[in-house]
Amino acid sequence: MWAVAGAYVIRFGLEPDFVVRGQEPNYLWLSVVLAAAWWFMLGAWSSRQSRVLGAGPDEYKRVAAASLWLFGLIAIFSYVFRIETARGYVGIALPVGLSGLLLARWLLRQHLSVSRQKGNSMSKLLLLGGPSAIAHLAASLQSAKHAGYLPIAAFTPGAQDEITIEPESKLPILGRGTDTASVLRAIEICQADAVAVSAGVQLHPQTLRQLGWELAARNVGLIMAPALTDIAGPRIHTQQVAGLPLIHVTTPTLEGGQRVAKRLFDIFVSALLIVLCAPLMVVIALLVKVESHGPVLFRQARVGMEGHHFQMLKFRSMVVDAEARLSELQARNEGSGLLFKMKDDPRVTRVGRFLRKYSLDELPQLFNIFTGSMSLVGPRPPLPREVEAYEHDVRRRLLVKPGLTGLWQVSGRSNLSWQDSVRLDLYYVENWSLAGDFVIILRTVRAVFHSTGAY
Repeated sequence: MWAVAGAYVIRFGLEPDFVVRGQEPNYLWLSVVLAAAWWFMLGAWSSRQSRVLGAGPDEYKRVAAASLWLFGLIAIFSYVFRIETARGYVGIALPVGLSGLLLARWLLRQHLSVSRQKGNSMSKLLLLGGPSAIAHLAASLQSAKHAGYLPIAAFTPGAQDEITIEPESKLPILGRGTDTASVLRAIEICQADAVAVSAGVQLHPQTLRQLGWELAARNVGLIMAPALTDIAGPRIHTQQVAGLPLIHVTTPTLEGGQRVAKRLFDIFVSALLIVLCAPLMVVIALLVKVESHGPVLFRQARVGMEGHHFQMLKFRSMVVDAEARLSELQARNEGSGLLFKMKDDPRVTRVGRFLRKYSLDELPQLFNIFTGSMSLVGPRPPLPREVEAYEHDVRRRLLVKPGLTGLWQVSGRSNLSWQDSVRLDLYYVENWSLAGDFVIILRTVRAVFHSTGAY
């Protein structure tokens, strides 16, 4: 409403019955109709469904799709009936309205996330499946409260043990029957809003079908949670075959056009950032040189794509003999796995501590990106000794170029455990996309200013 009213006032002024050249529609009434139609389109695209609110990109996609379809229909209608719609009016209403809607949804999402962290505004779930699958699903949902799902009970059809509490998730087990009536009784006991069916469920397909009918009659949701982990939505496609929804998981590839697009993006952005940051890098170089003797840049061998070694550049943030003193500090290592980390590392200089806090020491890596040994977004560039100790699965990190930033940086940096760091890197390798890179870059800006986990 604000966008449409603003577009009207900016384009036509405050005259209530303004008509362009006496032949186009009255834009005051058109504005009222447009605002109502916009509201209707947002509902038609299901942008207010509870399952899309608060988490994931689907909410934003639906808002954008509904808005673009509305104005596309207006353009078609105007063309077919030869109605001269003022371009300035539409050119203001669409971008301002869409931006305002997305901003409002983002603000609502922040409020909803805080509310859900306190246990409010959640959908209560009854989990169906095998014990191990239930424990994994419960742990995943508990770690992502912003999604709005609260596991409250479990149901293990066909299980042989007689335990009443699931050991890992601590959820009460409300039954083990393999018939629809048993599941419905469990739902009535826990007053669940939805049922999540996970892997290992020992129910006949016909029983699941009947359960779906009964849940629909009771206005209780049915969620299927297959045993697929760390698979992003764009890689999942469904196909109906003989009434069965088959789930296809496409193989991640970074070849051909995708690789060229990523490389061109890296060249363009890194060149632009080098030009913009050149004065800042000169100042940093002078500060590093003034504080301590030694080279301004620190060169370190890192392992890139497919195991190729390269010299990674950073502004020197430690004393010159930092590598020689590493062995004497190993006993005070605060990192996990193969990583060495210390919050109060005595080798770090005063200038270096500031540079690390805001990731300014990594600016020279823009030259690594421009020359092709690194990418703007990717897994953390590992040391050769780390790669030598990699397990077989972890070596998948080397299928793409290491990045200046990545999921590891926007998710806590040095505060991450070795296992979490590996999981995030493998998730990136499995689900890479140019749009995902752009989102990570935006999240990096916030992470740098918050300086969480930077030391």
